[in-house]
Amino acid sequence: MLSSWGQLPAAPARDERWWADRAAALPETGSTLLAYGNGRSYGDVCLNGGAMLLHTRGMDRFIAFDPASGVLRCEAGVLLSEILEVFVPLGWFLPVTPGTRYVTIGGAVANDVHGKNHHRAGSFGCHVRCLELLRSDGSRRLCSPQENSDWFAATIGGLGLTGLITWVEIELKPMAGSAIAVENARFNGLDEFFAINASAEAGHEYTVAWIDCLAATPRGILMAGDHAAPGEAGCPRAPSPLPLAPPRLPVSLINELSLRAFNQLYYHRRLPANSRMHYAPYFYPLDSIAHWNRLYGRRGFFQYQFVLPLAERAALTEILRDIAASGQGSFLAVLKTFGAVRSPGLLSFPMPGVTLALDFPNHGRATLALFDRLDAIVGAAGGRVYAAKDARMSGEFFRRSNPRLDEFTPYIDPKFSSDFARRVML
Repeated sequence: MLSSWGQLPAAPARDERWWADRAAALPETGSTLLAYGNGRSYGDVCLNGGAMLLHTRGMDRFIAFDPASGVLRCEAGVLLSEILEVFVPLGWFLPVTPGTRYVTIGGAVANDVHGKNHHRAGSFGCHVRCLELLRSDGSRRLCSPQENSDWFAATIGGLGLTGLITWVEIELKPMAGSAIAVENARFNGLDEFFAINASAEAGHEYTVAWIDCLAATPRGILMAGDHAAPGEAGCPRAPSPLPLAPPRLPVSLINELSLRAFNQLYYHRRLPANSRMHYAPYFYPLDSIAHWNRLYGRRGFFQYQFVLPLAERAALTEILRDIAASGQGSFLAVLKTFGAVRSPGLLSFPMPGVTLALDFPNHGRATLALFDRLDAIVGAAGGRVYAAKDARMSGEFFRRSNPRLDEFTPYIDPKFSSDFARRVML
């Protein structure tokens, strides 16, 4: 049975089809259908219990590339890792990348992923030039900011509900080499974070912070980076992946005791002010551990990511205080700010503000009760939760925090649905 990356209990799909021909018509079904890429969504936006899933990894071909402009057209099942493998040696990089490279480009569009350069580049959807959308009535739409722009806006960040994305065209960005020059800085308290983060964003292409979510006073490490040309010693090598994936464990290895120990060691570790590393550990620190999600045990885990307006620092402080008091939290807690570059997507998650993403072991009612408290704080502050990583928010909260939902709804394909859509949109 398929599950999302969070490995939470879910109803199995009734019918699963491997989809490899972008020119083929969609299958007939008496139920709804949904595209399933590489299953890296944490929640249930990629699941369609009791109905049909189309496995799109078979659509994995490059269609065209212009070496002068960096414009790439490829099928929707191509992984970001496959793009990097081919084009980084040619001097090109993704314009925006999330925290894992093992997502399909169709999934990156449908969830309008964001990265460490949002303050300059915006979300992934800002760099999509055009795409093809196949609807259940057999029609095909070429969608771009100029053609069928309304369908384009609905499909960017549209959670796979507007139809099947068959191919995508994006513009890659030139890069000097596979090395990233990184500046590291510890901070103690949110005021210090916001001060050094503003300076880092002014001078660097990428910024991201790890934060100790269990500390009495929020503390962490800010890592600002830029693509760097090869030095005298050449480019650093990519780290070797661990030879074995963690086994499926009966209980989670992530608990208050292990978190506090890890956070203490990580914050106080030897930290060079400047370093050079391969791009992989900077952008994708967990990708070297295959199936790292198994560390959370058989009950799985939730990821909770929210964004708040920048002025709502008091709300962020309250959230961190509640998380610390709960004893629950994440060893990889990611804090950063979003810039003012607006996505074309109607349901895109980023907005100008501060965002925090954390993983929580599934402790049942205690975890869900914590999320209800956090939702109340986020909602009162005018923020929202990232649908691509959600598995439990209420429909009322989702509708209230996404004011363009009514604009989006008419573009939903009547044959496309998901567990998430049925949970929050009905």
